[in-house]
Amino acid sequence: MSDILDLEPSLSVSVRDTFNIDSHLKVPAFSEPCEFVPAVDEAYQFNADVTLAIIAGFAFNRRVMIQGLHGTGKSTHIEQVAARLNWPCVRLNLDGQISRLDLVGKDAIVIRDNQQVTEFQEGIIPWSLRRPVALIFDEYDAGRPDIMFVIQRILERDGKFTLLDQNQVISPNPNFRMFATSNTIGQGNLNGLYHGAQMLNHAQLDRWDIVTSLNYLPHDDEVNIIKARVPEFTDEKLLNAMVSMAQLTRNGFAVGDLSTLMSPRTVISWAENFQIFKDIQTAFRFAFLNKCSDDEKPLVAEYFQRCFDEELEESYMHLSPTSK
Repeated sequence: MSDILDLEPSLSVSVRDTFNIDSHLKVPAFSEPCEFVPAVDEAYQFNADVTLAIIAGFAFNRRVMIQGLHGTGKSTHIEQVAARLNWPCVRLNLDGQISRLDLVGKDAIVIRDNQQVTEFQEGIIPWSLRRPVALIFDEYDAGRPDIMFVIQRILERDGKFTLLDQNQVISPNPNFRMFATSNTIGQGNLNGLYHGAQMLNHAQLDRWDIVTSLNYLPHDDEVNIIKARVPEFTDEKLLNAMVSMAQLTRNGFAVGDLSTLMSPRTVISWAENFQIFKDIQTAFRFAFLNKCSDDEKPLVAEYFQRCFDEELEESYMHLSPTSK
C-alpha cells in the first residue's frame, strides 16, 4: 500500500463543467487517482444542492453532514464527488463494534529484526489527519456516545488531535476533509425505523458547518438509475410501474400508513430478482413484501394492484369473515 502523505491537489476544476450544475465555483482536484480514490460511476445522478454542499466541504474545508432516509445514496454521493476530484477517500461505518482504540490507535506486537516488539499502531483518525483524505463517518447517528467525543475536537477546522499514549499533538493536513452521513438528525429513533440510532450531543451537532438532506430522486431519474444498474431489464413500462410502486410506499410511510418503505436499492434488487425468476410478483415478494408486517401486507398489495393491475394473494389477508 503506497503512502499519500505528500500528495497535493494541483488542479482547479469547474463545478459547472464537471458536475453540470449552474455554479461559478471552482474546486481543487488531484491530477491523478490513487488507490484510495473511489471508482467513477458514470450512471450516478447528482443532486444539485447536496453536490454544492459537498463541493463546499472540499473547496473550503467545511464539515458537511448529509441526512436522509436509507437508500438515497448519501455516502455514494460523497464518494462520487471525490472520484471526480481524484480526492483520496476513506469510509468508516460507526457501528456498535467500533471502539476508541479503533479510532485513536493501540499498542500491538510486531516483528522487527526477528524480534517481537511492542509498537503503537495509529487508528483511523490520526492516520487520516496526517494525510490529504476525505474521512467519511457513515451512520454517524449510530456511534456510541463514548466514542463520539473522540471525534468532537477534530470537527473544528483547525482542530488538533492529541495522542495521549504518544505525547503527540497532530495538526491536520491542509487537505484533510471530513464528512458524515446519518439517517436521523440527532433526535434518535423517533419513528422506529432506525433501531440503534442515538441522540446526538447538540454541542457536537453544532460543530458541523453544513447540514443538508438527500431525498429520493424524481421518478424519471430513478428509472434511469435502475436502467443503468440492471441494463438487461428492457421493459420500460414495467420499470416505470415498479418505481411508481416504490413511491407509493414512501408516501404511505410519510403519512404513517406503513412502517417501512422501498428505497432505490430495493427497486434495484426487485429488478435483479425479476431477471432470475421471470415473475414480477415473486421478485417483489423476495425484494420487499416479505419484509413487511402481516398487518401492512394488504395495503402494500393494494398499492401493487394500482400499479400493475394484478392482485396479490396478500390482498385478502386479515379481512373479517363478513368482508370476504
